[in-house]
This record gives sequence, structure tokens and C-alpha cells, in this order.
Amino acid sequence: MPGTGQKTTVVLFNMGGPKDQASVRSFLRNLFADPAIMNLPFGLRHLLAEWISRRREKPAQANYQLLGGGSPLMGETENQRAALEKMLNQQNQNDKFLCVTAMRYSQPSTSQAIEKARDFMPDQVVLLPLYPQYSHTTSGSSLGEWVRRARKDNWKTFSIESYPTSKTFIKAHVEQILQTWKQANSPQNIRVLFSAHGLPEKNIAAGDPYQSQIEASVAKIIPKLPDDLQDCQICYQSRVGPLKWIGPNMIDEIARAGRDNKNLLVVPIAFVSEHIETRVELDIECAELAIQAGIEIYLRVPTLRTNERFIEALAEQVQIALQGSV
Repeated sequence: MPGTGQKTTVVLFNMGGPKDQASVRSFLRNLFADPAIMNLPFGLRHLLAEWISRRREKPAQANYQLLGGGSPLMGETENQRAALEKMLNQQNQNDKFLCVTAMRYSQPSTSQAIEKARDFMPDQVVLLPLYPQYSHTTSGSSLGEWVRRARKDNWKTFSIESYPTSKTFIKAHVEQILQTWKQANSPQNIRVLFSAHGLPEKNIAAGDPYQSQIEASVAKIIPKLPDDLQDCQICYQSRVGPLKWIGPNMIDEIARAGRDNKNLLVVPIAFVSEHIETRVELDIECAELAIQAGIEIYLRVPTLRTNERFIEALAEQVQIALQGSV
């Protein structure tokens, strides 16, 4: 319980990314070797992961070069980690909090996060994915990896699986949507696209709650927006491969907005840090598609990053977990 002089380690989970051009292949290999991503026998999965990583290395390197050579996600997650640790220690001055990051497919790895926790010798551990909406492929994979690697430590552990409708999380999104719109002089005839990373339909059919939680987040945001921003649509990006993915697809929605003579305001509803899906897909590729579709105004709301409301939302989740409510 908070306020009893206890030491708590809070583990922030994210997918990670390559720090530079030389790290791109290993990042891709780790990603596609995850059984949560490709549910294949071990040997076949690793052979396929090696093949995919070699095939995609050059195109991925070209995209990361647009970002300076590597992913900004690690730096942004470190900023979130530091901000959350500061807030928790300020809110709970009789306790001690250490926040660490565990990247699923790059460094700092789950094993490295465990070593930092061991050095801290916590009384309890809180597992907090930086994925507001749960998917077996993201939060599920990261939490499972922690359980496998930290089993022998026998820490008292609290797991936070998702927080898609947290009031403070919703407020953070509303604030940033309104700020982006007003900074552009409140343009009219706007359609708001809530964009999230897609998943194959088979994942949802198998019981993955991701899509329903995306819809739950958006359903909480829309009533808090002004009348001028009530034309809203959820869509999904980053579709690859031959499988049928959940929709509608972001590319199709940009084309539809062009046909409807709409301006666009894009909200990355499932991403809390800037990375290749926002900086390249949304800011470059989708912006170019918008121009081609004849869309006059294309706005993109920044990810939550270290938005104070968002850090408050994370701190609230930690406190709720320690009080035994999740």
C-alpha cells in the first residue's frame, strides 16, 4: 500500500526500435521471431524472421533515415519514464519509486529492466504497458516476457493490462486535439480520423479486445469535442501481408475524405510516443496522399508523449494497482 515506506519498481513496457541504421535488422528479426506476432513452430518462425528481416532491412533503413537514422521511441519513452518517476515520488514522499523501461524488441530489454529492479530491491513491482488498449500482440507479449524472465524473483507483482477509458487519459487526448485544431485557427469542415495500428481480423475473431478498446477510447473522446469536430471516423494503418486486416484502412479513409471535400485532423489514438508509424506513415506518406486526394488542410495531433495529463493518468493507474483495484 502507498504511504508505508515501501519501495516500488514500475516497469514501463513498449515495443522499442532501432537506435541506428545498423540496428534495424536485429530489431525486425526480434519482432518477427515473437510468437505473439507469428504463431508458428519455433524453428520455422525464426527462419522466417531472419528472411523477413533481411528482405525488409533496406526499406526500413530508408524510413528510419528520415527520422535521423533510428527510432525516436526510446528517447521519448525515457522522458516518460523520468516524468512518471518524478511524479510518483512527489505524490508519495514516504515511499520510494523507481521506474524502469523494458523494450520488447530492442534495448533496454526486459532482462536489463529486471537487473535494475534487482539492484533496487523493491517490495513490490507494478507492470505498466505504454499501450493504452490491450492486444495479445503488444501488452500481452510484453507482460508474458516479464513473467517468464522474472519468475525466480518472486516479487509481489501488480499488472495493469489496459486503461482505454481512464478519465485522465481521455482528457489528455481531448486537450491535444483542441490545441492542434485551435493552433491551426480552428478550420471548418473537418473530419477527425482516429488512427490506430491495425491487426489481422483473425486476431479479433480469436478474442483479442484491441479493436473494442480502441472504440471505447474514441467513444469517450467524441462527446467532449465541440460541434465542429463531430464528424469522426476510426481507421487503421500499417497493414502488411496477405491476411485480411481490420478496417477501415487509413488510406481508404483519406481517399473518402477527398471525395467528400473534407479537411482532416488525424489523431493517433493508440500511440503514446512518436515513432515510424507517426513520423513517416502519418506525417509523410498519409500527408502526401491527402494532397493527392485534394484535401486542403491535413492536421496531425501529436502523440501524448509527456503531456502532463497523460503522466497523471499513468500515475493514477499505478496508485489504483497498489490499492488492489486492478
